[in-house]
Amino acid sequence: MSANSMTDPRRPNKIFRYKPPSTDSNPTLEDPTPDYMNLLGMIFSMCGLMLKLKWCAWIAVYCSFISFANSRSSEDTKQMMSSFMLSISAVVMSYLQNPQPMSPPW
Repeated sequence: MSANSMTDPRRPNKIFRYKPPSTDSNPTLEDPTPDYMNLLGMIFSMCGLMLKLKWCAWIAVYCSFISFANSRSSEDTKQMMSSFMLSISAVVMSYLQNPQPMSPPW
């Protein structure tokens, strides 16, 4: 056991605990993907509600899921949940008004 400690190349005085860089000092580290997806989800859900386009409503649900998956726990959950509920309501309302299967947009 003592022979192993003599050949150990690690230096305890060179070991430092990793600290992630703060986003306050460097704002370029902030990931804007959840914000963009949240905005896209709200735009598509409003298009789905107003124009009665089912594919817009489904894209809004997709964008809301991406926004939720990429968000941090410290972000505002009220805005994310309102975007998610708006997209779900767009899908529900578009199928309540016209229960036919979705036709392709092309």
